[in-house]
Amino acid sequence: MLVHKKKKTPYKIQAPLTSLIDIVFMLLIYFLLTTNFMVDEGITIKLPQARAGAPQITKEITIYVDQDGLAYLANQQIPLDQLFTKLKEQIAGQKDRLVVVKADRTVMLNKVVKVMDIAKAAGAERLSLATEKDL
Repeated sequence: MLVHKKKKTPYKIQAPLTSLIDIVFMLLIYFLLTTNFMVDEGITIKLPQARAGAPQITKEITIYVDQDGLAYLANQQIPLDQLFTKLKEQIAGQKDRLVVVKADRTVMLNKVVKVMDIAKAAGAERLSLATEKDL
């Protein structure tokens, strides 16, 4: 009796894609959660444009002045007579703390200068007027 050996089918090599997909999704979630989304929400203003400028990295106090000349501190409207005391509380001996004034480009210059004078009187030694980069 002649016995024929059956040919074994060769094994197909397959990469385990399930674990690879899991790792890719975990990396995607990690990068989405750790990315710093820089979104300024709150008062809608159009900043004036300038050709030269450098982005600010340090933590600053931001004062917004909208097109009607109203001042906002920490996204809350504040009258100019109370702005002095609020700024003095926030600066509180930190003379090197930067105060940024973000004023709408259509607001009268006099109202912006008043806000800057109040900030200077409250003890802000570093004062800046924000602009947009003009391309």
